[in-house]
Amino acid sequence: MSVDRDHVLRSAAALLTRKSTATMDEVAKAAGISRATLHRHFAGRDALVRALESLGIAECEAALDTAALDEGPAPEALRRLIRTLEPSAALLAFLYTENQLFEGEEQNTGWTRIDDRIADLFRRGQAAGEFRIDLTPAWLTEALYGLLASGAWAVTEGRVARKDFTHMIAELLLGGALRQDTPRRKES
Repeated sequence: MSVDRDHVLRSAAALLTRKSTATMDEVAKAAGISRATLHRHFAGRDALVRALESLGIAECEAALDTAALDEGPAPEALRRLIRTLEPSAALLAFLYTENQLFEGEEQNTGWTRIDDRIADLFRRGQAAGEFRIDLTPAWLTEALYGLLASGAWAVTEGRVARKDFTHMIAELLLGGALRQDTPRRKES
């Protein structure tokens, strides 16, 4: 019997986004294969997580392409990006917290490409006067990742409706939590 690697990865992603501490036995069961078969495709958890990382990078890059970040006003491009990332957000949330992906000196160059493309969107919005200039594009990119991860967890746990995912993330990132009629307090 031929094993569909994509099915195994997506099954693993679905399980690990709900239970990040799942064992390889649990991953195999979720994929409907034996542990031995899983081990033939992925020598261990590290190999599985690295394969999930490649899947996550591919899905992010596809979302970036679909969102057409260079078209229209930057806030609308950001909303499109959030909407296109939503199906992958739970996997990205899992990857965002996987410390082993960030150990050592070399980060996967795929993440760097993604970071650069998103930071370019924020930079474009700043140049057009659409985004605040007191926050760096790198910080805005990290804030987006954090909100995507938090949104994915909230949807997965049923605390937030899936239909509200894009709106809540975009509006919090673009507008902040401060009411517009409330004056901002200057820090001393």
